[in-house]
Amino acid sequence: MQKSEHASNNRDDRLHIAALGALLALGFFAGLGLAPLFDVDEGAFSEATREMLTSGNYLTTYLNGVPRYDKPILIYWLQAASVRLFGLNEIALRLPSALASAGWALSIFFFTRRLLDARRAFIAAAVMVLSLQVTVVGKAAIADALLNCLLALSMFAIFLYYRERKTAHILLAFAAIGLGTLTKGPVAILIPLAVSGIFFLVRREPAVWLKAVFHPAGMALFVLIALPWYTLEYLDQGQAFIDGFLFKHNIGRFGSPMERHGGSLWYYIPVLLVGLLPSTGLLLPAFGNIRKLLRDPLNVYLLIWTSFVFVFFSLSGTKLPHYIIYGYTPLFLLAAQTFDRIEKPVAYILPGALFLLLFSAAPPIVAHVLAGVEDRYLSAVLEAAIGLMQQSRHTLLLAATAAAMIGISLLPRLSPLRRFVAAGTLFLAVVNFHLLPLAGRIMQEPVKEAALLARSREYRVVMWKINKPSFLVYSETLAERRKPVAGEIVLTSVNYLERLRDPVVLYEKNGIVLAKLGQ
Repeated sequence: MQKSEHASNNRDDRLHIAALGALLALGFFAGLGLAPLFDVDEGAFSEATREMLTSGNYLTTYLNGVPRYDKPILIYWLQAASVRLFGLNEIALRLPSALASAGWALSIFFFTRRLLDARRAFIAAAVMVLSLQVTVVGKAAIADALLNCLLALSMFAIFLYYRERKTAHILLAFAAIGLGTLTKGPVAILIPLAVSGIFFLVRREPAVWLKAVFHPAGMALFVLIALPWYTLEYLDQGQAFIDGFLFKHNIGRFGSPMERHGGSLWYYIPVLLVGLLPSTGLLLPAFGNIRKLLRDPLNVYLLIWTSFVFVFFSLSGTKLPHYIIYGYTPLFLLAAQTFDRIEKPVAYILPGALFLLLFSAAPPIVAHVLAGVEDRYLSAVLEAAIGLMQQSRHTLLLAATAAAMIGISLLPRLSPLRRFVAAGTLFLAVVNFHLLPLAGRIMQEPVKEAALLARSREYRVVMWKINKPSFLVYSETLAERRKPVAGEIVLTSVNYLERLRDPVVLYEKNGIVLAKLGQ
């Protein structure tokens, strides 16, 4: 009997891992190159990587020839290695993030399986992969997928240390925090340190926490991983690095809005509700019985983790949608534990279907908005959006997908988990193979085409009144950012074309213009 049960468990385990592998392939690897690089973030990271490879300077990152202190070095090294292997293209630049996201999902699976069981481990990882915000950010050529993977590893290691008191878990936590500090800086230290401190205090074991925090081997490992690059960067750049990286892009971001990225105290509530689609409906039962959740130390830890991230970034002066993802991992585990409490599968599939139905109505909504728009650039973008949505049968595709999701939720022969995964897979597919490529064609395809034209004709281009670092990636050259003078070629938008002297338009699409000025 025990052998039969063991064989059944092994078979179920293999099925869960195989199903998770299929979701990872669909969510993070299929379609990596379907959309051009998105500005500003993907363009900036990718261009800094390109300039690193061109210059051979693997210590300091530069963007358009100017030092870029926004983020530490690790993601650039990984992107550079990928470009060396696969060439300068969207797939190579996004591949490190896709791999990191896969690692993030697998860490969720194996941690949850270790503490709970394989079924709930699969649910937690599936909720993560299928989430809208994760599938968008998880394969973008930026640092956040890697940071989330390392945060998950460090936070899981800390909890395992709480349970088992093994030195190996301390070392794993310090290693992940060190690599996270090389990925995005102090936030990789702050979240594990604050959450674990609060948790051990709540569990009335502050001495155990202090022993782990000041573990000599762990501290040495962290220093060995993180300190060399920070030291060399300071020696190379001096006070400019401290001012730019630490004071401006870390302390400054918390104190005040940067680049007009502000928001109210409730900014992250709608971000979370949309970002977790199609799994938003799983949150209600997860928080429906807080008292029962708080009986388990694991759930206490998860609630402290997600609450700290939500409160900290809600109080931050600078607010960006992807900041809240640092607190998503505990929500995936909580959802897995309460998944079976939902009696009607349509309840957790309906929010995603309604989201697609709303977006299926985009063409008439955009047309209505367009009628009142005076900005020439915005008008050109909206007109292009309407045309591309009509060409791609956008309304029919999204409405049919939403209907199929609801239909799947009502199939009595399928288990609730299979209904969730099937409907979620449809949602994921339409996002990855329609919505994201559509957005890329509307917003970024003109920038890419203009850059390829400039590269083929060896134009020396000035960029004026717009910030499109992806243009530098595709043109494989730098561009001065200033007002052009007679005889120069400029990349700008239609809003500023009339301010130029005798411009001859070389390329124009969706409001993006490449023009040569008269003499």
